[in-house]
Amino acid sequence: MSYEKIIYGCNNGVAKITLNSKANLNAFDHSLITEVIDALDKCESNPEVKVVILNGAGKAFSGGGDIAAMYKAINEGQDLEELVELAAQMAIKIKKLPKPVIASVHGPAAGAGFNVALACDLCIAAEDALFIQAFVNIGLIPDAGGVYLLTRSVGVSKACELALSGKRISAKEAFDMGIVAEICSIDELEEKTNKLALKMAKGPAVSYKNTKELIYKAQFSDFEEYLKEEVKAQVQCGKTEDFKEGMKAFLEKRKPNYIGR
Repeated sequence: MSYEKIIYGCNNGVAKITLNSKANLNAFDHSLITEVIDALDKCESNPEVKVVILNGAGKAFSGGGDIAAMYKAINEGQDLEELVELAAQMAIKIKKLPKPVIASVHGPAAGAGFNVALACDLCIAAEDALFIQAFVNIGLIPDAGGVYLLTRSVGVSKACELALSGKRISAKEAFDMGIVAEICSIDELEEKTNKLALKMAKGPAVSYKNTKELIYKAQFSDFEEYLKEEVKAQVQCGKTEDFKEGMKAFLEKRKPNYIGR
């Protein structure tokens, strides 16, 4: 597959997948997710790849889902099922990849961007990083495994607060919650991420593989079954007037007028 929305490369045992759709803050659409999944498959099958870095080009890690594309699709009579299923596949690929995956986050990590970072094994964040469970702002639920990953990362109470409010949290707050492993300046982010990745690339690959498998069995063994329910719930939300109003309000840069508000 030739890539138009990511940059992929491998050097010294470290593969780097860079989200590269800068015009819309690396928002996830069908093409971007498909390319990320393909690159993850390459990482898995290539014995030279020992560690994977996932980062974003431009001003953000990822602004979340491509709302303009979703709005167009809904108006054309399509639903969200295929896109949500792809996002679920991406999260599973990251969690089950037998090699460490490091999220290197700067700027906004909103919606699916937040949850993709959560799916990674480690997250290094620049001081300007913002993490936002933005789904509720357009009448949706967290996808890409969001509720599942969030409750296991920060606990039920804090997950409820973040998912139901859509509030922004800083890199420092994310660090305090255990979402982020290390914070650094934006100027240091690439160097810090590369240093960690190169160190791990020289580490015990079989140990990493088995550790990830055991963590998955211990904490994520029903993840795939959960994702089936997530897709159903998101498709249901995607058929509501609240979702249509949420998308329209977002594109018009105003507050949504939800039913019953």
